[in-house]
Amino acid sequence: MAAAALLRGAAPGCGGPAWSWRLRAAPRRHLAHSGCCQGADSASGATWACFLLGERALVRVRGPDSAPFLLGLLTNELPLPGPAVGEASTSARAGYAHFLNVQGRTLYDVILYGLPERSSEQPTFLLECDSSVVDALQRHLLLHKIRRKVTVEPCPELRVWAVLPCAQGEAGGAGPLRKKTVCAPVLTRDPRTYRMGWRLLSQDEGSALVPGGRLGDLQDYHRHRYQQGVPEGVHDLPPGVALPLESNLAFMNGISFTKGCYIGQELTARTHHMGVIRKRLFPVQFSGAVPGGGIAPGASVLTESGQAAGKYRAGLGDVGLALLRSEKIKGPLHIRTSESGLVALTASVPDWWPTATK
Repeated sequence: MAAAALLRGAAPGCGGPAWSWRLRAAPRRHLAHSGCCQGADSASGATWACFLLGERALVRVRGPDSAPFLLGLLTNELPLPGPAVGEASTSARAGYAHFLNVQGRTLYDVILYGLPERSSEQPTFLLECDSSVVDALQRHLLLHKIRRKVTVEPCPELRVWAVLPCAQGEAGGAGPLRKKTVCAPVLTRDPRTYRMGWRLLSQDEGSALVPGGRLGDLQDYHRHRYQQGVPEGVHDLPPGVALPLESNLAFMNGISFTKGCYIGQELTARTHHMGVIRKRLFPVQFSGAVPGGGIAPGASVLTESGQAAGKYRAGLGDVGLALLRSEKIKGPLHIRTSESGLVALTASVPDWWPTATK
């Protein structure tokens, strides 16, 4: 029954702004190694792991037409700044979305930051993207600018940080963090899932940004991300290849099915309203020895009987993501390597996915 339920898309109306739709936590299943301060000295009092994401970069879009301009290109509503429970009225907000091509396939995955507006300033948004596609994203935006009064420019002065709690149970309770880190231009919850902690944009470096923070190993961040089934960047979401709903965009609050038109909407809306999504990106973990060069992206994932179950997408070490048929994930799976060996793997359903899909 659980596998059959995974064939359905998110419920209508879901996938709006991150602050208006909260996924119901399902504590019955937790992925292993979800703490990101492993190896930290408990005597040091570190409660947060801070990861400098050098492979993420920012593009600034500002101007009086910036909001309608972005709405016509993105899968989601905009994260407009404003008051929220327990926050100052000038706080920034974040949202998640994809840019699609006309065939409805993902071009770029972005985290959007709506910056507070002052009377003397124009509406401004920051788009966090994979650093390898900064130029391509700017060209994409300028191509559709036409006569809009917007300015598109890189924002190299700000660095992107991920801030994750060292204790697994603290993922959703990071209230004191915002109050103490008053010097940061942007500090907001990761809009994709509470399992990904907080996002921090700042000119400064080092764990001193966050009280009780320590500098984390970037590989620990990516391992945590893969274990939680969160794709990020061009390796996990190949431009022009990945489909947004198969990439769990609705689960990550990255799409609105009630907003106005945007590029690539037709196929995405049709797939959603048909109510059947046969394949999804699942977190996978390998058992046994993994080849020294890793598993090649696109490698076929097979069932015990040799039937095709899907394809491996990307990963790090013994964890990663694979695009799999939902009805195949419960049985034994394996990948045949170039050395003619077999590597067994197990697919799992993240505990932060909507309970209707488990």
